[in-house]
Amino acid sequence: MRVARWTRGQVEEMAPDSRSVLAATKLARPGPWSDTGANEVLVWGKCQGSGSTTYQVTVDLTVPSVKCSCPSRKFPCKHGLALLMLWVQGEGQIETTSEVADFAEQWAEARAARAARSKNKTESKPASVDPAAQAKRLERRLELMDQGVADLQRWLQDMYRHGLAAARHQPYEYWDSTAARLVDSQMPALAARVREMPGRLAGRDDWADVILDETGRWFAVTRWWQQRDRLCDDELGLLRSVVGWPISAEEVKAGEVMQDTWLIEGLYRSDDSKLQTQRTWIRGVDCDQRFLVLDFAVAGNLGVPQTTGTKLEASIAAYPGLGIRRALFVEPGVVVGTESTLTGAGTIDDALKAAALELAIDPFRERTPAVLHGWILPSDQPTFVDKTHHVLPLTDDIDVWPILARCGPEPVNIFAELEDGRVRPLTIEVDARLVAL
Repeated sequence: MRVARWTRGQVEEMAPDSRSVLAATKLARPGPWSDTGANEVLVWGKCQGSGSTTYQVTVDLTVPSVKCSCPSRKFPCKHGLALLMLWVQGEGQIETTSEVADFAEQWAEARAARAARSKNKTESKPASVDPAAQAKRLERRLELMDQGVADLQRWLQDMYRHGLAAARHQPYEYWDSTAARLVDSQMPALAARVREMPGRLAGRDDWADVILDETGRWFAVTRWWQQRDRLCDDELGLLRSVVGWPISAEEVKAGEVMQDTWLIEGLYRSDDSKLQTQRTWIRGVDCDQRFLVLDFAVAGNLGVPQTTGTKLEASIAAYPGLGIRRALFVEPGVVVGTESTLTGAGTIDDALKAAALELAIDPFRERTPAVLHGWILPSDQPTFVDKTHHVLPLTDDIDVWPILARCGPEPVNIFAELEDGRVRPLTIEVDARLVAL
């Protein structure tokens, strides 16, 4: 398994923050390093610390994953980033060799052993399941969900009877108590949408549109649920996603699987202090279809993200659903190259039309991907402007100044998410490479 040599930009995208990049750059020179080497999948070396301590650093390029003996809590640490920076420079900085350093080999073998144990543990689990007990659990869950749907429908009818203007001024407890009942009915995703409503309404002039659109979706869920026996697999998969009835990875892998070369177009991480979420947008080079890969972990344990612009030879399994679907990697995949340009850049009007089509297929979709060409302009509310002078504001979580420092005043191609009438840039095309934001 041979991994293509990375670029400096791809290494920087792995960094947890800009300070780590600066610290790694100072170490990315031969002086502090000894016993360095690389083969087709590993890069290793020892870095001299500030005292007498020497840190052992190993990078698995296929995942990627970094191991360093330093006490840093950042992942990857500056030593791992610096080693990769040396490796991407080429020019004999790190020699390719078939003899792997002992510490690197031990780490790689330990990783392989853990993976094998995990696989054996999974395969050794008893395949037999008590059908009667399983059917009873399913029956109980459906009863709870039926009760929750009926309760939600009555609550919505009462809300409409009293008027949406009255609902707007209800206290947080009005929404939270309904959300709590939905959680008890095993519909956590729908509960989260209800619980978020007070925050979405706060300070908005278009509150009437927001509450009518969203509560209309909730009412559609209640009607859709009552007719679930008539739904196809993809429609039922979407409904399960909306209410929060998860589909296991094993079920997904047993369904539709696609082999292709997948381009990592954009990534976004969110962190609510309890749970980290990572969205990875991928596009098949041959099939020209986009999918969304979602990863979740407790804070700090999400691992190293895929590198924007990387091409992976891999199989994915698609979740049932409508429009642009969620997927998962069946195996980690092999890096086979990189992409330097974004294809299909269009106008805001093009992107909004495509988003409208997706919304017509899946009315619960919160965001859609788009490739746009234009300018990012700073102001009290930073905006994106295309060549037709159409304007959309950027999302509030975007810091515009680092983006402008990279692209300057020139128009650029960006890969972005359209969400609630705003643009969230995730990737820009600059200096013949794709840069994560």
